[in-house]
Amino acid sequence: MRIILFLFMLVLAAAWKPPQKPVLYIIGDSTVRNTHRPQCGWGEMIGEWLDTTRIRISNQAMAGRSTRTFIKEKRWEKVISAIHPGDFLLIQFGHNEGGKPDTSRAGYRGVLRGTGDDSVQLNWGDTLTETVHSYGWYLRKFVREARAKGAVPVICSMIPRNQWTDGKVKRAEKDFGKWAADIAREEAVFFIDLNALSADKFDQWGPEKVKTLFQGDHTHTNEEGARVNAASVAEGIRRLPALGLNTYLKNN
Repeated sequence: MRIILFLFMLVLAAAWKPPQKPVLYIIGDSTVRNTHRPQCGWGEMIGEWLDTTRIRISNQAMAGRSTRTFIKEKRWEKVISAIHPGDFLLIQFGHNEGGKPDTSRAGYRGVLRGTGDDSVQLNWGDTLTETVHSYGWYLRKFVREARAKGAVPVICSMIPRNQWTDGKVKRAEKDFGKWAADIAREEAVFFIDLNALSADKFDQWGPEKVKTLFQGDHTHTNEEGARVNAASVAEGIRRLPALGLNTYLKNN
């Protein structure tokens, strides 16, 4: 009898698995993940604000990508195939979408402006065609497919660039930031106005201090700048008490 009980306990021990930690997936461009040091993206720093003993971070952002090319290069396919119910998805694009979509090198990443359902057909030769959609269309795709897998999508507006007019940093409230907010509202998903959160800090600090947060150009942050933007993301999460990700913030 003792042998049978011992064997039964061994089977139970072998079958038991610790609870799976939820995963925070992050998708975006070089402002989110950048391996070209000393440049650095905020997704590489967000772990400083999250309890990584209870949630795992998978930063799948890739430098140079737009919403369109992130899908075209099958990077999204990799992410969505890995997502499980209870996971989270942070989405931040907008820096590489601005070019007119065409078959030139400059147009490879471009999308149609806005959030509409319009599209254009590009002919890449050898009967290979590509349908290019609007910025909003691609965000909808990310959101709807993540939701279908049981994950919680969160849209972020793009971080501000180090560009100034009349003593104020340039914001994205009339284009990509606005369109990101529009899609979040239409799809009833959480939205973090990362552009405004960081821009408010930049306006307070002024151009001289802010330029020390960027490396090489007006778009890419260094480690200190990435940490500032990660703090803005954390603040955005904290302001959304209904977002389950909130419970994984340190000192929450």
